[in-house]
Amino acid sequence: MSDQPSLFSASANDLGDVVTVFTDGACSGNPGPGGWGWAVSPDGSPSGAGGEANTTNQRMELAAVLEALRALTPRHAAVHVVSDSTYVVNCFRDGWWKKWKRNGWKNSKREPVANVDLWEPLIELVTTNEISFEWVKGHSGNPMNDFADELAVAAAQQVECP
Repeated sequence: MSDQPSLFSASANDLGDVVTVFTDGACSGNPGPGGWGWAVSPDGSPSGAGGEANTTNQRMELAAVLEALRALTPRHAAVHVVSDSTYVVNCFRDGWWKKWKRNGWKNSKREPVANVDLWEPLIELVTTNEISFEWVKGHSGNPMNDFADELAVAAAQQVECP
């Protein structure tokens, strides 16, 4: 995969006034305690974070985007999501979700798709709002990506494990 950003939109319409949000997930162990974080560019406000005790990194990446969109779409006509998760970005770029739904939430190996409980509401938000996605290389010095990562790591550290 290229280190160059990948930019695409869920809609061909001009997005006009767009809010840009950086999202990230973190996990200590996989599975293990995890956290998610999101922050609006350019100054990191508003932002949000949370976590789960026994989770995976991919689940936290999804949760970050889902929670950001839940917070932002009621107030903003268009949201541009910047993520270092190829799992999330490629799902929408390559239309994986369409195949998953068509195949009864089974992947190309005919196995159940992980995290359907997060994918379904996320897909609903993406398909009913003006959402675009961009991939950014993680841990590469992008201040907003680093800030979203800090939020996610801090949230994971605050999770109480059973």
